[in-house]
Amino acid sequence: MLTESRKADIAREFQADVVVVLVATAVGALDATGHRRLIVAGGVGAKVEMCERLRIEVARRGGAVFFPDPMFCTDNGAMIALVGALRLPTYVPTGYGFTVRPRWPLEELSTAP
Repeated sequence: MLTESRKADIAREFQADVVVVLVATAVGALDATGHRRLIVAGGVGAKVEMCERLRIEVARRGGAVFFPDPMFCTDNGAMIALVGALRLPTYVPTGYGFTVRPRWPLEELSTAP
């Protein structure tokens, strides 16, 4: 049986592994492109451990990393919940009052409603 302590240990190890993968992926992208600046966006920007590891690894390569203010670092919980609702066999569309644009061109952001 998994104790609460053991569950917490597993969650912590999973989080640490995710940090390793995300940092390696971001740094690998910088290395592959030759860019020296990294911009972090979204909920991941609120993860203190990951941000610190990114700062260290990017600085080691002579680059800089930029993070949004934590108040702008939201997670994707609502999006994931909607995807789950859409996959339910009993799902009935009710109209959400918004349009999803997963590939919204950045040039259009300044003219968006």
